[in-house]
Amino acid sequence: MLENQELRKAGLKVTLPRVKILQILEGSQGLHMSAEDVYKALLDAEEDVGLATVYRVLTQFEGAGLVIRHNFDSGHSVFELARGEHHDHMVCMESGEIIEFIDEEIERRQKEIADKHGYEIVDHNLVLYVKPKQKS
Repeated sequence: MLENQELRKAGLKVTLPRVKILQILEGSQGLHMSAEDVYKALLDAEEDVGLATVYRVLTQFEGAGLVIRHNFDSGHSVFELARGEHHDHMVCMESGEIIEFIDEEIERRQKEIADKHGYEIVDHNLVLYVKPKQKS
C-alpha cells in the first residue's frame, strides 16, 4: 500500500511492475542494485516482468526522484532509493562492495573550498575508490 502512495506522490501511475520493482528496491536493505539485479530478484520471486521493463521503470523512477542512479567505475549503473539524506560512497576495487558514509568534516571543508573560490555548492557526489590495506 505504501508503494502505491509513493508512486502517486511521484506523479506515476500505479502499475504492477512499478509496485514490484519498488518493493524489491525497498527490500534491498541499502544495497545498490543494477537493473540486472532487480530483474534477477523479480525472477526469484516468480514475477513476470521483463528486463526492458525494469530498465524503463528505473529510468522513470529516476526522473520522478524516487531513485538515484550511480555510475561507479564498473561501467554499469546501480540504483538506490532516494531517501533525502546526503551521503558519500567508497567503492572497493577488489570486491565491488559499495560502502556509504557520512562525514561532517568533509562536508564542511567542501563548503569552505567552494566559498573561498566564490561559489556555493548546488550538489556534489564524492566517491572514494579503495582497496583493503595490506596486512603487515
